[in-house]
Amino acid sequence: MRTDVVVIGAGVVGTSIALELARGGRQVVVVDKAGGVGHGSTSASSAVVRFNFSTGAGVAAAWESRFAWEAWADHLGGEDPAGMTRFVRTGMAFLDVSVAPRSTFVPHLERAGVPFEEWDAATLAQRIPGIDVGRYWPPKPIADEHFFDDAEGTVGAVYTPDAGHVSDPQLAARNLAWAAERHGARFLLRREVTAIERGGRVRAVLLDDGTRIGTDVLVNAAGPWSSAINRLAGVGSDFTISLAPMRQEVAHVRAPAGLLPEGGEGISVADMDLGIYLRGEIGGGLLIGGTEPECDPLQWLECPDDAHPNPTMKVFEAQTVRAARRLPELHVPHRARGVVGVYDVADDWTPVYDRTDLPGFYVAVGTSGNQFKNAPVVGRFMTAIIDRVEGGGDHDTDPVQFVAERTGAVIDLAAFSRRRVVNTDSSGTVMG
Repeated sequence: MRTDVVVIGAGVVGTSIALELARGGRQVVVVDKAGGVGHGSTSASSAVVRFNFSTGAGVAAAWESRFAWEAWADHLGGEDPAGMTRFVRTGMAFLDVSVAPRSTFVPHLERAGVPFEEWDAATLAQRIPGIDVGRYWPPKPIADEHFFDDAEGTVGAVYTPDAGHVSDPQLAARNLAWAAERHGARFLLRREVTAIERGGRVRAVLLDDGTRIGTDVLVNAAGPWSSAINRLAGVGSDFTISLAPMRQEVAHVRAPAGLLPEGGEGISVADMDLGIYLRGEIGGGLLIGGTEPECDPLQWLECPDDAHPNPTMKVFEAQTVRAARRLPELHVPHRARGVVGVYDVADDWTPVYDRTDLPGFYVAVGTSGNQFKNAPVVGRFMTAIIDRVEGGGDHDTDPVQFVAERTGAVIDLAAFSRRRVVNTDSSGTVMG
């Protein structure tokens, strides 16, 4: 078998890349070890669409992607007959916290043209029913004797009314795959990559069933398995950014009475002050995720396949009790319920979208649990980089300046370079 491009990974990032490359006229084959599209990390995503990042490029990418999510059928080029995911606009309140002060992201919001409001504590209390506006920094283990100490001051928030979430993250990946298939892309599922042939450049991909796929271009979008794919290809020695898989849990509970509007999902909350984030679900549910506070042990993995698939009571209690500190009317269940996923974490929590020192081998990796929202534009980023490099350009010395179709933003893709200086403005958490 031979094709123009092989994409490893059929998550929301890999399917977006496949769609854009196929739209550009390339023959594309997507390979994934899972049994279905979006069955890996994508399926466990909270699918939050927000704009508060520590880099201008991150904010601009998220703002551009928001328009794609809002006009999803237009982005795909049609309506998937199997069903369409949808964008739910809720707004997000990013609570004040010293580790990520307003000064680190508000200027980026202003430059990108993202509408926002700056709230004091009184406005926050008025806009989110039942919220405790106390400042509890730093986050503490719930067993800490000072966990329930009185607040030391209050917090306000930066509110972005156009934030929200995507209703079904796995369906989003399936929608992208459907659109890619309409442009001729092929998907090989339940197939594991066992070797990558190389000479002066990429030559072929070998699969566990003996299939050999000849190709000149290979894109690693394998999520938490990306480091293993890099090792197969013999790349990474020139990366200044390291990657590692991390297990994460998101708790599901009933929202307290009055928090969510009738038939709605309420304002999402990023609360690094307590080390959590919150977003509503239709039907009165509430998702509670963690923001990697220093007091919590991080669950690094040697291999993503080693991740225990079920939520644990220890993490569930930590997340829900912290949420009950912020929402005092929240009932904390006695049984863990939620989802487990694995992040592909870059050491500055900023992704790598780039070429490598092996000609023909490209990476869309280190997505760190925060890049679902940017998937629509990541496909276009990677296509622009591949077009430049395969056309004889040097993305390392003359990086692509990507012009966003909907917002007109010029995004310097050097911000996502494998050789970049580590982003010291990052919060060091999933918030980026």
